[in-house]
Amino acid sequence: MGKQFSELSPMHIEFIAAQKIYFVSTAADTGTVNLSPKGGDSLRVINSTTIAWLNHTGSGNESAAHVLLNPRMTVMFCAFEGSPLTLRAYGSAKVLHKGDAQWNEYIELFPESVASRQIFLLDIAKVQASCGMSVPYFSYESDRKDLAKWSEKQDKAGIEKYWVKKNQQSIDGFESEIVERSGL
Repeated sequence: MGKQFSELSPMHIEFIAAQKIYFVSTAADTGTVNLSPKGGDSLRVINSTTIAWLNHTGSGNESAAHVLLNPRMTVMFCAFEGSPLTLRAYGSAKVLHKGDAQWNEYIELFPESVASRQIFLLDIAKVQASCGMSVPYFSYESDRKDLAKWSEKQDKAGIEKYWVKKNQQSIDGFESEIVERSGL
């Protein structure tokens, strides 16, 4: 078992800032557990006990639906170069949509994107650092531009239409509240 902490240390925060990919896991009390890779310039450490990450439009909307039912969330970072380390932040998450009062407070932290769908705030209860000695080395080449190109082609109206068609429910049928809370 790794070392556990009640909050992120300055070393943890520095490690997180250097990562190009992270993973988010959520689950309702029943149904499918979701684990999603995230990348790009979409994560901010607000302080030692709070992480914010910007969720872009995607084919599913599991994290939002799960957090509404059960706010548990784990965010995991892995060293794919340099010294081995796997860092997990466990806690309780809150989902913000464009129609929520706190949206404007946090959206300014991220690059502008027509694909911005939700912001998640993770209130960290526990941090675990473990060795990660079996995680392979990988080299970062670049961020993918596919989502940005697709989103720009859709424009705001097309993205919102996509949310209505594809993002209102999780794969288990749980509501995401995207239509109601985004003012659609």
